[in-house]
Amino acid sequence: MKKTLLISILALSLLFTGCTGESAGENEMSLLAINVRKADALLLRCGTSAYLIDTGTKKSADDMLAVLRGEGITRLNGVILTHTHADHVGGLKALLESGIEIENIYTSKYYVLKKEDGKHPVDKAIKKKDYEVTYLAAGDTLPLDGGKLTVVGPLEKNEEAENCNSLVLLAEGGGGSILLTGDMEFPEEASLLDAGLIPHADVLKIANHGESDATSDALVAAVSPSLAVISTNTVDEPDTPDPRVMRLLSGAGIPVLITQDSEKGILVTLRDGEVITEIK
Repeated sequence: MKKTLLISILALSLLFTGCTGESAGENEMSLLAINVRKADALLLRCGTSAYLIDTGTKKSADDMLAVLRGEGITRLNGVILTHTHADHVGGLKALLESGIEIENIYTSKYYVLKKEDGKHPVDKAIKKKDYEVTYLAAGDTLPLDGGKLTVVGPLEKNEEAENCNSLVLLAEGGGGSILLTGDMEFPEEASLLDAGLIPHADVLKIANHGESDATSDALVAAVSPSLAVISTNTVDEPDTPDPRVMRLLSGAGIPVLITQDSEKGILVTLRDGEVITEIK
């Protein structure tokens, strides 16, 4: 078992060598962190590819869909659900009924269900619709026009904390990279850091809405981003973003943008290796 895990980790490490599929300047990559209050809904675009990473809550679904339509989104290559919590999967049913074409649905291979019926929330949202779900694990890659999208973690199932079963994704394109961390907490951080799998990235989507149980000094040092983005709302969750997290980022000289400070969301564009931001 240990030998198999070691081989898998070595193989995954090789995936991080060499960044984008095309030279800088031939395309750009953008991430729109949609303001869905204390929830996640991230629109990732590169070349002709478009993915929605998490879908916010059921209550914020109308806001999410309005932003997607305003961005001209009529088709998504995939919807990626990082884990099973309602503030990440709650808007999926509305999205599936919106008329936006969705080619694929992805979620984490590892999950813990707390509900008595034992049904995965993604399966509930799909019901009898003609969709298949692909369960992702570390080392998997998804097609990204002009770039690369790699699953970094999790490496194993966490029975105690569903947040630590969150998909962690590295998106490379536009001459740079973005690390997307779902709601990863310290235990998942530690497993990926110990395995040497946390890469440098130009932009870091802060995990778990900036809660105190995530974003360690070691993680920030390993990623060494030039920008951090937090999806949260202090009205819904008064202790976010946590003062320790904000002090850590400030002390490292990393600017922070928070979705609650926008009407529609925070747009980050990587173009020729430059990080360009816009509050929409």
